[in-house]
Order: sequence, then C-alpha cells, then structure tokens
Amino acid sequence: MDAIAASSSGSSFTVDVVSDVVCPWCYIGKRWLARALERLVAEDAAAVPEVRWHPFQLNPELPPEGVDRRAYLTAKFGGPERADAINARVRAAAQSSGLDLAMDDIRRQPNTLDAHRLIAWAQQQPGLVAERLVERLFRAHFVEGRFIGDRDELARLAGEAGFDEAAARAMLASDALRDEVAGADVRARRMGVQGVPFFIFAGAVALSGAHEPDTIVDAIRQARVRGTAGPVHA
Repeated sequence: MDAIAASSSGSSFTVDVVSDVVCPWCYIGKRWLARALERLVAEDAAAVPEVRWHPFQLNPELPPEGVDRRAYLTAKFGGPERADAINARVRAAAQSSGLDLAMDDIRRQPNTLDAHRLIAWAQQQPGLVAERLVERLFRAHFVEGRFIGDRDELARLAGEAGFDEAAARAMLASDALRDEVAGADVRARRMGVQGVPFFIFAGAVALSGAHEPDTIVDAIRQARVRGTAGPVHA
C-alpha cells in the first residue's frame, strides 16, 4: 500500500481509512463515514471525497484456515459471558448506524491477509470502486456468515462487487501484494495506530475509533480549513 499523503485541493479531499474487515466497529464507522460524506456533498456539490483503504490485521497470527469463532471470542474476552455482553453492545451500536449484525452466525474467525490483498488489488482496478468490495466483505462476514478467509469465497465476493472474479481468483492464488499489505500494516502501527477504525482526513486531521456523523463532519471541516499539512505516513 502507498503511504498516506496529505491531499486537499479545492473542494476535493482525501479520506484514508485504516481498518480490518473483521472489526465490527470498522463496519459501524464505515456507515457513519458514509453518512458524513453524504452530508458534506449535499452542502457542497463540488466536494469530491476520495476514500482510500489501508490494512490493519487485528489477528495476523491466525492460521489461513481460521479458528473456531466461539473459542476465539472466549479466549479473547475471558469467557463466553463477557463475549456475549460485548457482542450485545456492538449489536446495539450497529443498529443505531442502520446495521443488523448476525454475530452468532459467524462460525470461524478468519485470517484477513487475503481479504486485504483483495482490497489493495481492487484499488488498482481502473474505473471500479473499491468501496463496493469493502462493503461486500463486511456484509458477507457480519450479516451473511460467510467465511472471508477462503480464497474462492473472496473471489466470488469480488465478482458480486462488480470486479472480474477470474482475475481476483488468479491474484489471490499468487503472492501478489502480500508484502505491500504486510508492510502497510507495520507502517500503520509505527505511525501510532493501535486500534481501528482510524481515519485521516486530507492528511491533516486524524480521528481514532467509530464516531457518529456529526463528529466526522467536524473533523473533515477542520482538515479542509487547515489544508495540507505535509505527508502523514502509514
């Protein structure tokens, strides 16, 4: 992945999103971001946000075949009761953003390296919108209970998002973008990103965590007023 660089020209501005597709707060944050951008564009029809997606693996140590979801949650949160309580809080927040997450339908916790490779590949495809793939991956995992650690499933999801399924499958079968994704993940951590979602607006203002549209709109306005602030690497 390329470095995050400051960019704000006229009414255009960049939104860099560091996230993981198995992070429910990233999905919630993505929805709130969309609402914020819709509001800004409604206020200024010339505003042109460019959203760029950057990888962050919450669980890079997981095997390619993933692990049992229930066992994963129990180990992570110290027991099933605490895991259930946290999931209930996440579902409530998701509903406020318009999402109905089927957390109990997730059977295996995936390694997301290949999913991030697919997103990086999608951002290289001319004339196509990578956000559609990002949304498709989130929905597949959190709403449909599909295993996004499987390369065939990932290729099918790419096709459903409007990309060339055969080309996606061929890319996933190779080592393409593996080093780039791993390197971007490392750079994000060196930059100070400790949790996701993490947003950088116009390379000038950073916002950590999933925030409601009002907060995001304020951050973007500050960034656009501040203008370019030099490169911010991730």
